Amino acid sequence: MTTILDDIIAYKRREMTRLTAEEKILDRTPISLKDRLDTAGTMGIIGEVKRASPSKGDINIGMKPDEQAEKYAAGGADAISVLTDAEYFKGSMADLEAVREVVGLPLLNKDFIVDERQIDRAYRHGADIILLIVAALDDEMLARLFAYASSYGLECIVEVHTAEEMERALEIQPALIGINNRNLKTFEVDLGNTEKLLEAYGHHPVHFIAESGIRTTEDGRRMRVAGAAALLVGETLMAAEDPATTIRALKGVL
Repeated sequence: MTTILDDIIAYKRREMTRLTAEEKILDRTPISLKDRLDTAGTMGIIGEVKRASPSKGDINIGMKPDEQAEKYAAGGADAISVLTDAEYFKGSMADLEAVREVVGLPLLNKDFIVDERQIDRAYRHGADIILLIVAALDDEMLARLFAYASSYGLECIVEVHTAEEMERALEIQPALIGINNRNLKTFEVDLGNTEKLLEAYGHHPVHFIAESGIRTTEDGRRMRVAGAAALLVGETLMAAEDPATTIRALKGVL
């Protein structure tokens, strides 16, 4: 039985047949999220810009990515995540470019990366960070894409959901590991997932980022106590009347 993640990855591979290769040109130095987290005195916040998702449907179709990102920056966000998948999230690379124009924060190109050409594209459109989902990649491809992104100076958030995926992620020694509280195969959310994995792996010298399901300051506090250095928050901020205030509240959790 195929899962939603299987469907998305199959679509991405079909999408790659239409994506042309481009010459690799290094013309800028990406902004480091790791450096920001190294010196952060508060919880790090990655604010996510997205219009829709497979689990929630339409979230905020009419939003303007640049305006949303400016609200996040005003609240003290440490980075901005931009969904660029068109088929399932109704995003685009133009969204990433629009955000790059107005903020000087590290930008995460949030997509389902399965090919080096997507990394070329992310760099060219202004990304500083890419996402590598362990569940979507075999070990060889994970290591290859991680090394390729690093050759641009891009950072990678290596995303895991299980202990087995965490073991695989640690093999490539990333500086940033995202722990998704959402099971990408069933889309069920459990904040206890970050707590469980950090109890076992939190001693590793990595910035762990709790992803999905963070709705309140109490949720943020749970993740802080568990050992998360940062939170990736999407739907909560997209639905908030005042995202900047929400970010400030989440950054202040102790």
